Amino acid sequence: MKKIVLGLLVILLSLQSCNSKKHTPNTVNKPISDLSIYNLPSKWTNQNGENIEMKELKGKVLVMVMIYTSCKSACPRLVADMRNIEEHLPENIKNNVKLVLVSINPVVDTPKRLKSFAIENKMDSEQWVFLRSTEENTREFAAVLAVNYKKIAPLEFSHSNIISVFNSEGELAYQQEGLGISSDETIKKITEEAQKLN
Repeated sequence: MKKIVLGLLVILLSLQSCNSKKHTPNTVNKPISDLSIYNLPSKWTNQNGENIEMKELKGKVLVMVMIYTSCKSACPRLVADMRNIEEHLPENIKNNVKLVLVSINPVVDTPKRLKSFAIENKMDSEQWVFLRSTEENTREFAAVLAVNYKKIAPLEFSHSNIISVFNSEGELAYQQEGLGISSDETIKKITEEAQKLN
């Protein structure tokens, strides 16, 4: 009888330890902090025409930049910087990272246009997300990222050149400002945050 009871206890304890692993507080179930971009109620459309909210990206480290696809000056450099960051991320953390490009010209940057842009720039894997929304939502989001932009011609904008890193809970962890500068610190921060999710 004692052996049976002991056997049952061992089984129960092993089941508990399996369960406790599943219920360790992971970032997906944690409450959203006041500093998180996941508090924003805005709706966005991605390059596949799917409607999403920012909070659907929760649980990943986000590397974000604001661009527009018809830009001929700063944006190609920002896109190159984003691709350089992606290429230098360690393989074992890539699944924990999303690279997000947010359009500041939603009128021109339709989902179809964003999709073509993603393909043209070899940014069409699962890891890349292109987003557009209303002018109002875009302005609000730019303010959160400290990105300033204004229309200077029908298809031209002047804008800040900032790449932002958000941790898995949507809190700003790091910002890189400038064009064609070293991304070493940015990559280091992304890796640090993404390794916490392994």
